[in-house]
Amino acid sequence: MADILLQERTEDGILVLTLNRPEAMNCFNFDLLAALADVIREANFDMDLRCIIITGAGGEDPKKASFSTGADLKERRTLSPDQVRRFIFTIRNTFTAVEQVRVPVIAAINGFAFGGGMELALACDLRIASSNVIMGLTETSLAIIPGAGGTQRLPRIIGIAKAKELIFTARRIDARMALDIGLVNRVVEPAELIPAARELAQEIVKNGPIGVSQAKFAINCGMEASLGVALPLESKAYEVTIPTKDRLEALAAFAEKRKPVFKGE
Repeated sequence: MADILLQERTEDGILVLTLNRPEAMNCFNFDLLAALADVIREANFDMDLRCIIITGAGGEDPKKASFSTGADLKERRTLSPDQVRRFIFTIRNTFTAVEQVRVPVIAAINGFAFGGGMELALACDLRIASSNVIMGLTETSLAIIPGAGGTQRLPRIIGIAKAKELIFTARRIDARMALDIGLVNRVVEPAELIPAARELAQEIVKNGPIGVSQAKFAINCGMEASLGVALPLESKAYEVTIPTKDRLEALAAFAEKRKPVFKGE
């Protein structure tokens, strides 16, 4: 199972995860979901980890480039209705874990991202797409609906009306359209995708890790609450940062006109 999800760790705390089923266009089966869930769970307890990048294998060949084309339909045809329910439960919970993991997650979307592949990207905090990307929530064309968070996350990102249009029509859109509607943060050429994702990750990891994680918590949880609840939640998240060594280090570095050295303490 280890080879189904490749891991590359940098010295500055960036973890690159590569969905590694290129022969199946990186679609999700139970094994790949289990591998991803294991890594994301452990990320919550790895205090040296600062940022995660998720991408798909096979991006070097434009004809085979794929972030993920969603659920493994070959596996799906062998599943009983009860097993399908278990799969939907598993993929939804795995992507929710990605959304809620302690550190920021960047989706480096290469090639095709359909169904569950796009839903994984939606669960990430930030999305960078290569210029050859084609993506969409195509489930209604299969007489089903997005079941891994797509009906909920897409309208929160691009608005209800546009999300309904894309889901009802099962429309596939290119990278430029994804950028225009605010679905992705940036579009780059395929060869620049991982460097661009690493550059963005490096911008994040130079900042205080506790501050970044608390900012993620405040944004994610605050978006689900009224302003009257969200503002006190922000205050509580801020309070977590006050007694930290990192905050004092930032003040000292400012006074000494040097770059701070954050330790996540």
